[in-house]
Amino acid sequence: MQRPRWAEQQPTWADAKPALIGAALQRARERSPGGWFVLAASREVRPGRAFGRVVAGQELVAWRDGTGALHVGPGACPHLGAALCDAPVHDGRLVCRWHGLALEPGGRPGWRTLPAHDDGVLAWVRLDDTAEGPPADAPVLGPRPADQGLAAVATVIGRCEPEDVIANRLDPWHGAWLHPYSFTALEVLSAPPIDCTAAEDRFLIEVTFAVGTRFGVPVRAEFSCPDARTITMQIVDGEGTGSVVETHATPLRPGPDGVPRTAVIEAVVAHSDRPGFGYTRRAAGALRPLIGMAARRLWRDDIAYAERRYELRARS
Repeated sequence: MQRPRWAEQQPTWADAKPALIGAALQRARERSPGGWFVLAASREVRPGRAFGRVVAGQELVAWRDGTGALHVGPGACPHLGAALCDAPVHDGRLVCRWHGLALEPGGRPGWRTLPAHDDGVLAWVRLDDTAEGPPADAPVLGPRPADQGLAAVATVIGRCEPEDVIANRLDPWHGAWLHPYSFTALEVLSAPPIDCTAAEDRFLIEVTFAVGTRFGVPVRAEFSCPDARTITMQIVDGEGTGSVVETHATPLRPGPDGVPRTAVIEAVVAHSDRPGFGYTRRAAGALRPLIGMAARRLWRDDIAYAERRYELRARS
């Protein structure tokens, strides 16, 4: 790589027009997720253990039955309200630690499981009372490699709302300025006009991913929003063509300070047609933490961007 010094890069502020980013965000917000929310990485919901998370203000618990199927239900026991996030799983049933009430995947009066979906990378739950359009049978997914490649998921919690996370990703111009350790030679080749068709509603960028200080991987990537809480970056040319980064913004509940909390759940699904790529699957256990570490490093800066955007919006 031959990268300029940070302050000597070509400024991008004139191209990053607030009206253009705002229009792209508004179009994304109009795409209904059908009630579906990303709950966690599929790997986080392990056999024999319950997993708890608050989504859109609702306390939830997820677990797997004896076949590995995903189930999600309310996070409070219907008997006396005990938290089920640490309930043991026995014979495919949640067993409340307070009094031993066993909860079947089919539920019981006063406690019904919710529609759940496991796509092999992410675990989803459908909340039909979120008033965001009619429920859909399955989540809306963007492009993914057919073989799912090598998948890794990282989660970061921010003091903001989902739209602030999506707005961050709909501003590709900030990449080389805010993340000089990861990106260089970033150019936005095309951006959707303020009034555009669905086919035009995507960003195409050219960027070099830094590998150390001397080497980089140049690619072309496309950004699009399949629904209001998701933005997908797909490599369309260059090394790793077909690989995707899915950024999902899941609302949690306000913190003690009253400020909303949002989980940024980012899935990296790497793919390559190179014959040697198969060896990466053998090393997946070692590679996933490294991929997650790189994603969290980026979000250290991007979550500050999203939080600042929320702070300015809350003041107005």
